[in-house]
Amino acid sequence: MRIMLSHGDGGSLTHELVAQVFRPVFGDELLEEQGDAAVVPSPSGHLAISTDSFVVQPLEFPGGDIGTLAVAGTVNDLAVSGAVPEYLSVAFVLEEGLEMALLRRIAASLARTAAAAGVRVVAGDTKVVERGKGDGIYVTTTGVGRVPEPGRLGFHRIQPGDHVVVSGGLAEHAVAVLCERAGIRFDPPLRSDCRPLNRMIQDLLAQFRGVRFLRDPTRGGVATTLKEVTLGTGLDIQIEEGRLPVRPEVGGALELLGMEPWYLANEGKVLIVVAPEEAGDVTAFLREYPGQELAAEIGRVSAGHGDLWLKTPYGGRRSLGMLSGAPLPRIC
Repeated sequence: MRIMLSHGDGGSLTHELVAQVFRPVFGDELLEEQGDAAVVPSPSGHLAISTDSFVVQPLEFPGGDIGTLAVAGTVNDLAVSGAVPEYLSVAFVLEEGLEMALLRRIAASLARTAAAAGVRVVAGDTKVVERGKGDGIYVTTTGVGRVPEPGRLGFHRIQPGDHVVVSGGLAEHAVAVLCERAGIRFDPPLRSDCRPLNRMIQDLLAQFRGVRFLRDPTRGGVATTLKEVTLGTGLDIQIEEGRLPVRPEVGGALELLGMEPWYLANEGKVLIVVAPEEAGDVTAFLREYPGQELAAEIGRVSAGHGDLWLKTPYGGRRSLGMLSGAPLPRIC
């Protein structure tokens, strides 16, 4: 067996790769928690550490670029783990022949996004590979943040009866990148939702004690992320298709592309599992933030056997698994 592009789509083959190759080799108890960031003890308290690589094509797209994406992806992974992001390390792999003007734009965009998120870029590395072997730019970021309240969030906190909330419209990043890649033009252009969410998440956690779990639904989308939750807890989740928020222009593009929003990547949204008595207030709170105007309650948690269900507008329901074999390489 050889590596395929679908091993990198964040779906079932990615999880198999991690389970069969990396977890057996590294075997650390913190790695086994399978969070977006590892929460580790330190003499001054607990720290969260997260690392991610970005290989998106095209490098610049409506609403962002690989620099914006690199900061947002890592900062959001820290934030949904309950951390306050503070520092980033950035590594660039550059292809021979890359235009210096493009590199300057990407670096400036990364710096602006880091400053807006309140994080400092404090270390880095640069490598150059031969022409034709690097596809322009690859970026790897490692983020470090402090964790004010270890154990506040996690699979262990989720209970039957909890509600599932998504902070805004789905599939905006994936659709913007795919349309740009395919040369499909809209007026106005579809824009990625790529943005750091750490300040919003910190405000959310400060105001609502009933928030039990957070995750950003990037590769594999909402369905793959929620399937991870059901497998991690042994509980069932049912989401309602009619409640999934999608901007009209994104919905039109999805019809053209023949794709479903629940499997597509988001880079500026968060999934929240929250106590039922706070779900409505959390949704209203989120709608006050830019880009989150379509925040909605989309489902509920129940006792079960680790299944994820999609309730259709016609009253039936479908079993959803992780993304598998979808043609979505190089989306983030």
